[in-house]
This record gives sequence, structure tokens and C-alpha cells, in this order.
Amino acid sequence: MVFVGFIVVIGCVIGGYVMHHGVVAVLWQPNEVIIICGAAFGSFLMANPPSLIKETLGSLPKIFLGKELKQTAYVDVLLLLFEFLSIARREGMLALEEHANKPDSSAIFAKYPSILHNHHLKDFLADNLKVFVSGNIEPMEFENLMDIDTDAHEHHGTLVPTAMTTVSDSLPGLGIVAAVLGIITTMGLMSEPPEILGASVGAALCGTFLGLLLSYGYMAPMAKALENQANDQNNILKVSKSVLVAFAKGLPPVMAIEFARRAVPSNCRPAYEEMEELLKSVKK
Repeated sequence: MVFVGFIVVIGCVIGGYVMHHGVVAVLWQPNEVIIICGAAFGSFLMANPPSLIKETLGSLPKIFLGKELKQTAYVDVLLLLFEFLSIARREGMLALEEHANKPDSSAIFAKYPSILHNHHLKDFLADNLKVFVSGNIEPMEFENLMDIDTDAHEHHGTLVPTAMTTVSDSLPGLGIVAAVLGIITTMGLMSEPPEILGASVGAALCGTFLGLLLSYGYMAPMAKALENQANDQNNILKVSKSVLVAFAKGLPPVMAIEFARRAVPSNCRPAYEEMEELLKSVKK
């Protein structure tokens, strides 16, 4: 949908402009592009540490390639944890030690490739299963520990969108800077005929146009797309936490899964009967 959105934005803006008998070639002002985009990138470099700059640039492909988490992703994590908790109930917590220490070679993890490919989720599960296996922590402390983990993930997930939003907020102002510079140039052409003055003023106003378009039409929506992806990741971590906390407090695996099912976002939440059938298939 990001590709579609890109096309719709530019198509509607340019299409409406042409319907007003505008000349598209007039909008191409390379000097305005250099002023606005160059200054925006420079402010981005000033505002952020090198690690965040690198992470932000590396996150740009995720805007186009990242996928919304579907119901199957939540179901996979619920079924995985149900298998682990069932083993712990039958054989004791130590039976989970090998799976927690080596998730990549675990036969149970291998059944759910969506979890293995999500390194944040895989590491979260493995780390907390290790703590669980140790048996040296009270349920309340275990919950607090996982809250610290999810809060850290949530905070980190906001850093890149916030950095991009800051750039988005600066673009309209930088567009005005480019326009003012264009007007300053125009003032030196006052002795020229009206058609030259008009072209110069039009070129200057393209700076304001470009700054607003890049900000509200592209940069802000791209930041929001990354924020939505980060929220998805945090949601699935919280669902996983709900299972482990419920089991640590003494609930049986089936009831622990029900607690977590209620934590799944409503648009992805499986029905009670559907989840019951899936758990029965795992038992078999």
C-alpha cells in the first residue's frame, strides 16, 4: 500500500495542477530541491547520534517491504508457548532449557518459522524462558522484568519514527527558506520584463510547494508507517508476556493461552472456539 500511496499522492497533486492548465516543467526547480532536501538532511545529521542515523537509513526499505502482522503470527506464538508450557507442566521447567538456550536448533521453534525470522520476538522468548527455567524469581518480579523488556522495545521502536517526524516538521519551514531566497533573487530582477519576473516568483514559490508536499505527503506518512510496524512488534511481545505471566502465577497452559488471546488486537484475535481447536490439534 505504500507504493500505491506514493503514486496516488503525486498523481493527484500533479493531475490537479495540470487540470488548472499548469505547466509541469515549471515545477522542476533543482536549486529548490538542493536547498530543501540538503538542509533537511543536514538538520537530520545534527539532531541524531550516528547509531540512530545508521538505523534510520537502514529502516527505509522496511517502509516498502515491512508487513503488517496477521492473525497467523499471533496464533503461532500462542501455539509455540502452549507447547512449551505443556512440556514444563509434564516434565518440569528444566525440559525447556535446551529450547531456550538454542532456539535456532529447537525442534519446537522450527515448527514456527515466522517466530524464528522475527529476531526481536525470538530473543524475547528465549531470554524469558531462561529466566523462567532458573526458577529463582517470583511471579511478580518476573512480570516486572518483562515489563522492563517490553518498555525498552517500545522506546527503541519510537526512535526512528521520531527522527523522521522531526525532519518532516522542518520541511515546510525549509520550503519557506527556499522561497525567500527565490524572492531575494527576484528583487534583483526588477528591471526585467514581467514574464521574467513572473517566472522567477513562480520558481521561488515552488520551494514552499515542495517543502509542504515532502512533509505532509511523504515524510510524515513514512514515519507513521514505521511507527505502526514498531507497534505491531510491541503488541506481539506483550501477548507473549501475558502467557508467561499467567503460567508463572499458577494457571494451567490452556487458561494462560486464553489470557494472552484476550491481549491480541481485536482485528487479529482468533475466536475462542478456533483457538480451542488449534490447541487440541497441538495436543494430538
